[in-house]
Amino acid sequence: MFYIQAFGHSLLHALKNLMPIVVVVVFFQFAILQQLPANTLGMTFGLFIVAVGVALFLQGLELSIFPVGKSLSNQFARRGSIPILMAFGFALGFSAVVAEPALIAVALQAQEISAGRIDALTLRLLVATSVGFVVALGVFRTIMGYPLHWFMIVGYITVVIVTWFAPEEIVGLAYDSGGVTTNVVTVPLVAALGIGLAVSIRGRNPLTDGFGLVALAVMVPMITVQLYGILVYSGEQPEGDFLMDTGDDDSTVSGPLNILLELVEMVRDVLPIILTVLVFQYLVLRRGLSNPRKILFGFALVILGLYAFVVGLKIGLFPIGTSMAEQLVALDGFVFIYLFAFMIGFATTMAEPALIAIGQQAEDAAAGTLNGNAIRLFVALGVAIGITVGVHRIIVGDSIHYYIMGGYLVVIMLTTIAPRYIIALAYDLGGVTTSEVTVPLVTALGIGLASNIEGRSVLIDGFGLIAFASIFPIITVMTYAIVVDHIAARRKPAT
Repeated sequence: MFYIQAFGHSLLHALKNLMPIVVVVVFFQFAILQQLPANTLGMTFGLFIVAVGVALFLQGLELSIFPVGKSLSNQFARRGSIPILMAFGFALGFSAVVAEPALIAVALQAQEISAGRIDALTLRLLVATSVGFVVALGVFRTIMGYPLHWFMIVGYITVVIVTWFAPEEIVGLAYDSGGVTTNVVTVPLVAALGIGLAVSIRGRNPLTDGFGLVALAVMVPMITVQLYGILVYSGEQPEGDFLMDTGDDDSTVSGPLNILLELVEMVRDVLPIILTVLVFQYLVLRRGLSNPRKILFGFALVILGLYAFVVGLKIGLFPIGTSMAEQLVALDGFVFIYLFAFMIGFATTMAEPALIAIGQQAEDAAAGTLNGNAIRLFVALGVAIGITVGVHRIIVGDSIHYYIMGGYLVVIMLTTIAPRYIIALAYDLGGVTTSEVTVPLVTALGIGLASNIEGRSVLIDGFGLIAFASIFPIITVMTYAIVVDHIAARRKPAT
């Protein structure tokens, strides 16, 4: 009975997160487009399946991965062994990201659009390995007390240099891959590890030393995926037509064999995090799990939730994004495309649960220096501006290189002048703005626009919106802190 009530709560939570998207889409359909897209019933059913998948997934996390991960983090922090903590950080980062629903969605789209040249599993393993490495590095930074801003400045200078040499087919995808690594699985576990270490080590500040792991997890995949793209696109590109999956093919959801094969794939996706838990629990700590049946049941829910989520994507969120793009492009002018991008970015971000949690954590850690609601507002504004700028790039056909490099040069410049207490938090906030629901819709919107605007390449122009949604919140939050600090400094002599 308890599990049913908890699932009902998770389902309501997932439907609430979907609501901003539904409101914006319905507003545009009735007030502006004045028409309904084809297969509306199928899309609605797909959205419901997404909500069920997310609810099962979250419920599974609460029963298994979250409590075990936090328990392991606390036990290793108390032990204080740097090699074990770094090994645990790597394993935690890798296993959490390889099962990330938003990364699965982006990787599948990339493989389909590139006609198999970019392999979805290879891309996910590469991103997961990058995150594992960087979480281990972040653990080392927190233990040693090194300032984050030097890591970020050097890292993003490297990002900008690599972007200059990377093929245009991979740049948008690389930045999107970085943007989707920190989500419903990764953020709570990684943030708990960083804050837990900062609290348990004498002389560390939870605000300046506890945050930052999420930011590093966003940055490094951008470099490694672009290097992967340089390798993949160094030869001649094979000829092939791109076919977008609109969800009309029912083979995904029909047939016992197909269902069984996809469930096996989900088991494969979740297996790394199960192995991480078991290896560190039994072989390193040499302790048994407190409630193995409950944890096993939680892992089963995670697998079922992932399966339902992927099915819902194909028949719900992907078709909505592409359909809205087709309808908006058919209108005279592009004003409503910009308006839709801004509204969908702002509305979904304000409802993002990870953002609400981190905003509250930051307000508590800053002891009155920061306002959690103001942070949410500036982050949502940054995402709205970012997606709008990204849509503008697709419409005019500009190269993403210059936008991305220009954006991160601004970030680097702000990092040198922003108050130290805001830097780690600002970078982390850039990584938690895109939820497991928002990412597929925004990805489909970009691909839909690139598919329907003459002269645009789906692979080159279709990706990148998530990257813009990650860059601009960093800029708006740092600017907010600079202004607040400036106002406080001006008031100080008078008091």
